[in-house]
Amino acid sequence: MSERKRTPSSLEQKTLSFIKKYRLITPQNTLLVAVSGGQDSVCLLHILKGVQVELGIDLHVAHLDHQLRGVESKGDARYVAELAKKLGVPVTIGRYDVRTYKKTHGISMEEAAREVRYNFLSEVAESIGADHVAVAHTMDDHVETILLHLIRGTGTRGLRGLKARNKWQSDGKNLIVVRPLLEVTRDETAAYCAKHRLHPRLDTTNLSLVPMRNRVRLELLPLMKKYNPQVVEALLRTARIANDDIAFLEEEANRLHKSLALKQGKTITLDKQPFLELSPSIQRHLLRLSIEALLGTLRDIEGRHIEEIMKALHKPAGKRLDLPYGLVFAIDYGQYILGKDPTVLSPFPPLTEEYVLKVPGETAIPGWHIRTTVIERNQLKHKTDAFSAYFDYGIVGKKLTIHPRRRGDRFQPLGMEGMKKIGEFMLDTRIPRDWRPGIPIVSSSEQIIWVVGYRIDERAKVTGNTDKVLSIEFKRY
Repeated sequence: MSERKRTPSSLEQKTLSFIKKYRLITPQNTLLVAVSGGQDSVCLLHILKGVQVELGIDLHVAHLDHQLRGVESKGDARYVAELAKKLGVPVTIGRYDVRTYKKTHGISMEEAAREVRYNFLSEVAESIGADHVAVAHTMDDHVETILLHLIRGTGTRGLRGLKARNKWQSDGKNLIVVRPLLEVTRDETAAYCAKHRLHPRLDTTNLSLVPMRNRVRLELLPLMKKYNPQVVEALLRTARIANDDIAFLEEEANRLHKSLALKQGKTITLDKQPFLELSPSIQRHLLRLSIEALLGTLRDIEGRHIEEIMKALHKPAGKRLDLPYGLVFAIDYGQYILGKDPTVLSPFPPLTEEYVLKVPGETAIPGWHIRTTVIERNQLKHKTDAFSAYFDYGIVGKKLTIHPRRRGDRFQPLGMEGMKKIGEFMLDTRIPRDWRPGIPIVSSSEQIIWVVGYRIDERAKVTGNTDKVLSIEFKRY
């Protein structure tokens, strides 16, 4: 950064103003610049080199050979290496087999190339101590992205298109992606390269009509311009309005999230009734906030995923939806549960076997410590803990077992006259589906006497004729 300051060209000044307006680059840091060798990235690198002193930064170039275009790809890598050397900028060249990555991960070629590219950029950034990477997306890319989002149905957020600054997260690495050319057109980058005799590389795959983005660029946009010559300006205006509206909604959603959402480990619960009283717009933003809080990103979370959740909000308890990255949205009776394992909120640890209960005495089973005592009826004290209960010892006896619910199990819930299946009782009592397999059932040799945490059997209760009382206390450990 020893060269003298000079007067920037008009495009350099335009880019510099955009960088400063959105505070894209931090002085005294190294900025990684992704350079493919095409006109946009070559233009970006040359401009950044020209305003490097004014920005107060060091530059480092990164180029990845995706091994998709054979000789052309190798030529791109050589060109970028020579250009970086000519400009006096250090460069890292990488190679990766994107086709293999695509097959391994079962995704499209475009997605595979993007993931491989940004993983590579993250690794290079970490190795040189940078946390920002500049990419050469232009206004044209911005417009194409808006249309792609509309086609794919990503919702209002998709109308924003590309952002001047956002975050890429992968394998625990965070990288800030900045787009200094977002208000620059491809025509401007082409003119800049011609003026400075940069001779960028031509990627022939950009002429193919196979990728959706290319079809949008080469077919859809020209057709739309026939209907409205100002369609680009209209789309950009829509993006600005959408961005302003979404910024307001996100601020409100952030405020509400603090009171409605509770994060416990890898799970978030949302208070059901207050959530349902909100407008659908805020509900959508709260759902995205919750998902982002768990995953660290909204990548691959599309509008259709959010809409699937919205349609399920009024479904009965027990409804579950599978989302990307193993995330599950589950509906409970008083809350919505979002996480990779909604069962972690259950107060009941897994129970798969039958255990003999020591009476009187203490028994330890996975997740529980159980204490039983035999007392006189006049020693009774009021119990407020759902995991403690009294029984008529003369009726239940000392041969007791603990087991999970079994098909066909029945008991007579306290206060009822008839028998009821345990499964029906759990449904009527609104016990969350994920909790039911872990609920301990205490049985005597004659009958079920207690659905732990919920109800004892009417026939086992303490009455005026009771002599000895059995006290059972369950405690988690």
